[in-house]
Amino acid sequence: MDIIISNQSIVPLYSQIMEQIKQLIITGVLNQGEMIPSIRGLAKELKVSIITVKRAYEELEADGFIETLPGKGTFVAIVNLEILREAKISEIEEKLSEVIESAKNIGLSKKELKERIDLMYEEEM
Repeated sequence: MDIIISNQSIVPLYSQIMEQIKQLIITGVLNQGEMIPSIRGLAKELKVSIITVKRAYEELEADGFIETLPGKGTFVAIVNLEILREAKISEIEEKLSEVIESAKNIGLSKKELKERIDLMYEEEM
């Protein structure tokens, strides 16, 4: 599993791990029913505390992204990916609302904002 964490980030390590695993599931890199590393295994791989990975896994399980089967391991849950995608879209819309409000507060026009979004979107691809 390709997870990159940063000790320099203000985002807690467990949250970085959790968000990246969610992204891997939503984008189909990790498939439903696929086994993921054990808590100990991922902690060793990322060089973080077992408690950090345990917290990430607990939250992922509570959110329905993974499931742990005692004695068998931890797996990507069988979920409706469209529901997960809609949840992510909702998060994006909330962030966009904040951006739009900030843009309006400084007098940035809709056209100028769109131009900036287009430029940034192209840079990220």
